[in-house]
Amino acid sequence: MLVQRLGAPSDFDPLLERVRDARIVMIGEATHGSYDYYRLREQLTRRLIAEQGFDFVAVEGDWPDCDRVNCSVVGAPGGLADPQTALERFERWPTWMWANAEVARFCRWLRAWNLERPEGERAGFHGLDVYSLWESMQAIFDYLGEEDPASLEAAQEAYRCFEPYGKRVEDYGTASRFVSARCEEEVVRLLARTREQAATDGADRFAAWQNAEVVAGAERYYRAMVGGGPESWNIRDIHMADTLDRLLDRYGPQARGIVWAHNTHVGDARATDMAADGLVNIGQLGRERHGRDAVALVGFGSYRGTVVAAPRWGSPSEAMIVPPARDGSVERRLHELMPERAVLVFGGEDQPEWVTAATDHRAIGVVYDPSFEAWGNYVPTKLGERYDAFIWCDEATALHPLPAPAAPGEMETYPAGV
Repeated sequence: MLVQRLGAPSDFDPLLERVRDARIVMIGEATHGSYDYYRLREQLTRRLIAEQGFDFVAVEGDWPDCDRVNCSVVGAPGGLADPQTALERFERWPTWMWANAEVARFCRWLRAWNLERPEGERAGFHGLDVYSLWESMQAIFDYLGEEDPASLEAAQEAYRCFEPYGKRVEDYGTASRFVSARCEEEVVRLLARTREQAATDGADRFAAWQNAEVVAGAERYYRAMVGGGPESWNIRDIHMADTLDRLLDRYGPQARGIVWAHNTHVGDARATDMAADGLVNIGQLGRERHGRDAVALVGFGSYRGTVVAAPRWGSPSEAMIVPPARDGSVERRLHELMPERAVLVFGGEDQPEWVTAATDHRAIGVVYDPSFEAWGNYVPTKLGERYDAFIWCDEATALHPLPAPAAPGEMETYPAGV
């Protein structure tokens, strides 16, 4: 194991050397609301793009919202001149995950970097998630209305199937358990038509195809969600892994991608108690599909600080105090052993026992209650197997949300809020 004190972007050199041959670098976060994670992840990502030629960033966010950001950062016709304006249009709660000053700063840098390069060499910004059923459906309508009116009927049939449930697609999931309310056949027809369209080149065609994949994934997700258990979580992470693979294919055989998502998605589930519950995640799937040498997984953690989160699902966010990590945790051990900020690169025969043994590792979602620290918020983890590297911040501070309008989002499944 190698330990490098962090003080400047150049201190990421050992980690950059470790990921030099990776096709995919997944960079996590122990919370969705800590400035330090976003800032350090931005510094690392800038270097991956500028020095190692990575082609896109794919985040734990909705495809339609992130597509507006992508159009801005790549300078696409009709794209917004300021990526922050696109981020401020994020409406799904929790908006602060991506509509924050830290992401806006990175996207402004990315746009400036891209506009100095030919169109074919510009790095994109994309969403991986499955929640945007209605937004993706509207995007399909907009596309088919202009490009393929003959296929519009398939989209309208799928829309009519969901329409009785309004925006509460979780009600569709509940109804599908008791009556024949399943929209699967209509969604499959829609997906087949848009796949045919996407067979020819064009960013708009690819976006329409991806939106159809979101609709199909969302239909499966909400139908599974009401049943409980691991299925809905797995549907979501498999959808994100499939989207990542489509992006790699889209960008070409030599394409390289960066993923931004919570540690619970990025860190290999097989090195945690998630595996015993039947859960998979994109870190595990990436390693299985592309090979361990082609995928680098980078986690984050801190001992204490402040975080933006919400006390209940759908409620306004607030800056909360994160108490010192509990005894016996990874974070307590790193607090005792590490400098204030450091990057750990795992590997070799000299790894200490606390890196290879199962140890509690803190995970904070968008819903957080600090008083639960004694009972929850920790995932038993073999740190050196879950990640290839780990970025440590002894004290992390709350990020800075943008004034985006928040609409209630759909409930997420276990682990809650990540």
